[in-house]
Amino acid sequence: MSRHLVTSALPYINGIKHLGNLVGSLLPADVYARLLRACGEEVLFICGTDEHGTPAEIAAHEAGTDVATYCAAMHERQAEVYRRLGIAFDHFGRTSSAQNRTLTQHFYRALDALGLVVEGEVRQFYSEADRRFLPDRYVVGTCPHCGYEVARGDQCERCSAVLDPQDLLLPRSALSGATDLEARPTRHLFFEVDKVSEEVERWIGAHCGQWSRLVSSTAHKWLREGLKPRCITRDLKWGVDVPRPGFEGKVFYVWFDAPVGYIGATREWSDLDPAGRDYRTWWFAAADVEYVQFMAKDNLPFHTIFFPAMILGAREPWTLPARIKGFHWLNYYRDKFSTSRRRGVFLDQALDLYPADYWRYALLSIAPESADAEFTWETFAAIVNKDLVGIIGNFVQRVLALSIRGFGPAVPSGGRPGAAEDRLAADARQTLKAYASEIRRLEFRGAIRALRQLWSLGNLYLDRRAPWALLHQDRQEAALVLRTAINLIRVFATASSPIIPFSAQRVLEALGVQGDDPALFRGEADLGRIGPGHPVSVPPLLFQRIPAEAIGLLRQAYGGTEADGCPADG
Repeated sequence: MSRHLVTSALPYINGIKHLGNLVGSLLPADVYARLLRACGEEVLFICGTDEHGTPAEIAAHEAGTDVATYCAAMHERQAEVYRRLGIAFDHFGRTSSAQNRTLTQHFYRALDALGLVVEGEVRQFYSEADRRFLPDRYVVGTCPHCGYEVARGDQCERCSAVLDPQDLLLPRSALSGATDLEARPTRHLFFEVDKVSEEVERWIGAHCGQWSRLVSSTAHKWLREGLKPRCITRDLKWGVDVPRPGFEGKVFYVWFDAPVGYIGATREWSDLDPAGRDYRTWWFAAADVEYVQFMAKDNLPFHTIFFPAMILGAREPWTLPARIKGFHWLNYYRDKFSTSRRRGVFLDQALDLYPADYWRYALLSIAPESADAEFTWETFAAIVNKDLVGIIGNFVQRVLALSIRGFGPAVPSGGRPGAAEDRLAADARQTLKAYASEIRRLEFRGAIRALRQLWSLGNLYLDRRAPWALLHQDRQEAALVLRTAINLIRVFATASSPIIPFSAQRVLEALGVQGDDPALFRGEADLGRIGPGHPVSVPPLLFQRIPAEAIGLLRQAYGGTEADGCPADG
C-alpha cells in the first residue's frame, strides 16, 4: 500500500483568506486526506504560511509593524481559522522557518554546482519617492494581456499571465502610488530553466494523464512557448539570504523558496519528534509515496514547471507529485473578492456567520473544477436548506425522535430484514463506492452528488416503509424499520465525516458509536452493526434553515448588492 503525501498551496501571510482560497486548495486537500485516513491508509497532510516576498512586506508596512512580528501574528491567526474550519493538517508550518531556509539554500547550491545558476544584470524600477528598488509586487499597473488595471508586477490575477514589472502599462509603486519610476540596472541570479526543459517535458508527459485539463493545458502552454531563464533573487531584506559573495542584502525570490516550503514544513514536523519521524522518508528516495498537490490555477505554472525543474535540475531523488489538482476561480457575484471594496466573505467572517460544516459542504457543491464558479448568498442558502436541513438533518432528527418516542432511548428489537432492507443495503453499497471513488479521483462536485444521493436513500426508505404508521399496525415491523434507519444514520455520519466532520461527530456521539469503519468506504454498508438495546439519543439540531430575509442583509453587508452591478436575482 502506498503512503500518501498531500499538500495544499501555501496561503500567503498577508491577511485572512477568503472563500475562494478555501475551496481552491485547502478544503479539497483536507477532504481527500480525511477520506484516505478513514480508509486506514497512511497520510501526511502538510501546509504552511507563505511568508516571504513583497506581499508580506507590504502588509506589514500597512499594519505599521515590522515584517517578522506581522508574520508571526498572522501565522497564528490563520492557523486558528483553519482549525475552526476543520482543516486537519498534520503540520502547518512557515516558510520563514530555519528548516526552510536551510533547504532553500541547499537547492540553490545544488543547482549552482551543476552550472544552472548564472549572474545577470537586469533593469528594475527604482522609486525616488520610496528611495528603493521595487521588486515585482511592489509595482502594480495594467496587464498588457487582458487589461486588468491592478495587475501585480509578477503575475496577473485575472488572466494568470506571468509578468515582469516592466511589462505593465501605467506602472506605479504599490507602496506610495508614485508613477515616476525609473528603470535602473541591478545584479541578480537566474535559474536556467531552459537547460532542464527536456527533463521537465518528459516528467509532464509521464504524469499529465492523471491531471485535469486545466492543469495539463497550463503545463503544455508553457512548454510550447519555450522555457526561459528565471530570475531567482530580489532586492529585499525579508526572505532567505542568498549565500553568494556580492549578493549580500538580497534574498531569494519567493517562488524559489515557497515550494521548498512543503519540504521545509515536513522537516519542521519531523524535528518535533526526531526519534519517531524523518521527513526524508516522505521526501527523499521515497518510492512508495504518492504525492498529490492541490492549488488554484494561478499557482499551476510554478508547480508544473518551475518547482519540478528545481528538483530535476538538482539531480537528487526528491519526491515529485504524481497528481496535481487545479481549480479555477470562485468569484463573488461575478466579480473578485476584495478586501478594499468590502466585497465577499473572508474565513473569519464566515465562521462568525455560520458553522464550518455549512461552508465545507456548500463550497464543495459549487467547487470551480471545470470553469470559474460563483458564490452567491442565494445559492448558499438553497444548498444549506435543501441538502443539509432538508435531507440529512431532517432524516437524523425524525428517525431518532420517532424511535425514542415509540420504543424508548435504545435501538428497538423485533422484525427480520426483508426485500426492502436488502434493496436499501445494495443501493447504499453502490453509492458508497461511487462516493469514495469520486474523492479518490479528486472530483469533489461528483463526491457531493454521490453523498446527497446516499442521504436521499434514507428518506426514500422511510417513505416506502412508513414506520410512523407501522407503530400502530405492526410494532415488530416498525422496530425493524427504525433499527435499520438508525444503522443507516451511522453509515451516513461515517461517510460524511470527510466533508462535514463536526456534524458527523455529533451524530456518532448521539448514537454512542465510533466512526472508524474503513470497510464502509469499500461499499460494505452494514445495516445491522448497531444491535437492539444499544442506547441512543437525539442530537441537538444539526442544521438550521437560512431564512429568505437574511439573504438581502448578507448581500448588503458583504458587497453583493445591486449597487455593485449585480441583478436582484444574483
